[in-house]
Amino acid sequence: MKIVVLDGKTLGADVDLTVLGSDLTIYGTTEPEEVSRRIADNETVIVNKVKLNADNLSAAKNLRLICVAATGYDNIDIDYCRKRGIAVCNVCGYSTESVAQLTVTMALSLVTHLNEYTGFVKSGEYTKSGVANRLTPVYHELSGMTWGIVGLGNIGKQVARAAEVFGCRVLAFKRTPDKNYSCVPLSELMEKSDIVSVHLPAGAQTNGIISNEMIGRMKKSAVFVNVARGAVVDEEALVQAVLDNKIAGIGVDVYSKEPFDSEHCYNKIMNMDNVILTPHIAWGAYEARIRCIDEMRRNIEAFEKGEERNRIV
Repeated sequence: MKIVVLDGKTLGADVDLTVLGSDLTIYGTTEPEEVSRRIADNETVIVNKVKLNADNLSAAKNLRLICVAATGYDNIDIDYCRKRGIAVCNVCGYSTESVAQLTVTMALSLVTHLNEYTGFVKSGEYTKSGVANRLTPVYHELSGMTWGIVGLGNIGKQVARAAEVFGCRVLAFKRTPDKNYSCVPLSELMEKSDIVSVHLPAGAQTNGIISNEMIGRMKKSAVFVNVARGAVVDEEALVQAVLDNKIAGIGVDVYSKEPFDSEHCYNKIMNMDNVILTPHIAWGAYEARIRCIDEMRRNIEAFEKGEERNRIV
C-alpha cells in the first residue's frame, strides 16, 4: 500500500515512522496548497493537523484510508469521506497519561504560584532579601479544594483520580452522568470549582461551551486549564478575565489557531506570571507518541485485512 505522511514533524524527530509501511513517503510539514499534489497518488494518508476536505481530497483518486495521528478528527471532512467511501481511523487512549500529567502540572504550578517564586530566586531578589524564605503570594493546599472536570472521558477520569489523591473534591460535567462521580450542570461546576480543567473534543455541541458567561461564573481565586481544543473556549473572554483579575490564572496548551499569530489575544497576557502557555504538547510524551504510531500501524494492518479497527467511517 502506498502511504504518505503529511506532517511528520508533529510526531517528533525521535520516533521511527518507517514501521508504518514499506512504500512510505514522509513530509515534515505540508502547506495547504501542497496537499492535493502530495496525496494524489496515495492509497493511505497519515495526518495529524493538516486539514483534509473536499477541495483537496477530490484529487486523491486512489485514496482508500486516512489515518489520523490523534484522537480528535475535526480536521477531516467526515461527510465527504463517507460519500467517497474513504475509511477514516483515529487513535484512542494513547495519550491519556500524558495529557493528564500536563493538566495536573499546570494546575499545581498555578495554585502554588511556581512562576512567581522561581522568578523571585532567578532575579536575584531572594539573595538580596536577606530572608530565608518568602511566603507571598500566598498559596494554599489542594486538599479540600474543588476540582471541576469538564468532560469525563479517559483523560478526565485520570485527572479526577489524581485530584482525589491530593484530597480534592471532584465535580464533573458530562452530558451522560456517571454514577461514580458528582456530575453537575456546567454553570454549577464553574461557580463552585477552585480548579477547572477542560477535556472535551471539538464539535458542534462543544465549540464555545466555555463562554464569556461561564467564565464570568468562576471564583476570583480559581484557576483554569485547557488541554482539550482551543475552539471550546471563548479565548477573548478568557484573556479579559485574566487582565481584569476576575480569575487567578490560566494554563492553556491548545488554541483556535495553531500556532497562533502575533495578533492573537493571548499575546496580551503571555508574559504574566499567572499564565502558562505551552505549544500543544499535552499529548506528546515520548511513550504516548510511540503508542500512537503503533496504533496507526495496527489500524493500517487491520484495514488491509478487511477488518475494522478504530474506524470513524
